[in-house]
Amino acid sequence: MHAPIADDQPARLAALRREQRGWYWYDWANSVYSTTVLTVFLGPYLTSIAQAAAGPDGFVHPLGIPVRPGSFFAYTVSASLLLSVLAMPLAGALADRTGRKKPLLGLCSVTGSVATAGMFWLEGTRYLLGGALLIVANVAFVVSMMLYNSYLPQIAGPEERDAVSTRGWAFGYAAAGLALIAHLVLYGAHTSFGLTEGAAIRICLASSGLWWGLFSVIPLRRLRDRWTDRATARPEAGGPAVLGQGLAQLRATLRDMRAHPLTLAFLLAYLVYNDGVQTVITQASVYGSQELGLDQTTLIISVLLVQVLAAAGALAMGRLARRYGAQRTVLGSLVAWTATIAAGCALPPGEPAWFYALAAAIGLVLGGSQALSRSLFSHVVPRGKEAEYFSAYEISDRGVSWLGPLAFGVAYQLSGSYRLAIASLGVFFVVGFVLLARVPMRRAVAAAGNPVPDRI
Repeated sequence: MHAPIADDQPARLAALRREQRGWYWYDWANSVYSTTVLTVFLGPYLTSIAQAAAGPDGFVHPLGIPVRPGSFFAYTVSASLLLSVLAMPLAGALADRTGRKKPLLGLCSVTGSVATAGMFWLEGTRYLLGGALLIVANVAFVVSMMLYNSYLPQIAGPEERDAVSTRGWAFGYAAAGLALIAHLVLYGAHTSFGLTEGAAIRICLASSGLWWGLFSVIPLRRLRDRWTDRATARPEAGGPAVLGQGLAQLRATLRDMRAHPLTLAFLLAYLVYNDGVQTVITQASVYGSQELGLDQTTLIISVLLVQVLAAAGALAMGRLARRYGAQRTVLGSLVAWTATIAAGCALPPGEPAWFYALAAAIGLVLGGSQALSRSLFSHVVPRGKEAEYFSAYEISDRGVSWLGPLAFGVAYQLSGSYRLAIASLGVFFVVGFVLLARVPMRRAVAAAGNPVPDRI
């Protein structure tokens, strides 16, 4: 009676490996947006457009509110992530309720890539257009990452999730590095191509959107939807019916999460320290250009260095996790993050070598801390509730990370000092370390009803 199952096992394993490889490709597709757009070009470029649009008082006035041009990008990122808080739980509930995550992932990919490609028309004093496109693209990006991450516990067993997760991150950093090399060539030699500096930047932004949309086709072909006993809505059901079911499921999810306090404790810790991570990623180029006086080429090379070392660092930290456990490895990375922030505040202006050293330090801990946090959370998600719980995780990952950019923007708004703004981020890593150290991960995994790995 058991022979057919045994005979089918190699085919199932091959299909699972193929799906895992397809899953990696979404990291390849979207990492160029997060790197080229959010980390390198858009912050300084949108800030310069806002400066050009400033009135005699030195402020821009979106919705009639006086804002320093140097704070506009941070506030816009914060607004986009705040809107993501509203979008992700509903998308997660709909995905689990219908059993069809892949169409939602495809919708987010198309929306985000089109909005990013639309940044080609961002020039002159169109800072409001830039803010609007950033909000649309970032909401689509965040929601798509929630859906993408929720596949992890479905395509990888408990013992291999650290490895699968870190390989995905490494794959994404490799893609971002390749794209940055091309963008560095284009930007550095823009006069040779007959382009202005602004036109070169706009082509880099738009090509990132095209990259996102093009390479998303691979995971959308290989990933498959899984019908569970919780997916009761018919795929062909009308939109209002599914929407109502999604809202009802969202309320149920919020009630259910209160029954898993250890999962919530991990989410709280992750919310705090990852807020610091995300803010460093999005604001580092603004800090480098505005406070340290570094040119765009230096910033691109720095971020390229981050991508190369982050790919290697993610794989290295995956090996450390197999030896010491993922929780201890992440705690070690938070110590390194705190030291990096302190060093960043003391960097001398106009010295690229020191900024490169800071980028190297960030790269070594960035990929691993994010990848291992994702795999840790996958162990404390109740089975069958992956998309809903990963919507809460993505809220912690990016949706509530509006606090960091808001703190950064307010610190600069009040003081006019980017050094004080970057220094304010250190508290996120210190408090996050304390909260994560207090989470009993083995008990949390068991409480979620999942098998406890030998080392976590």
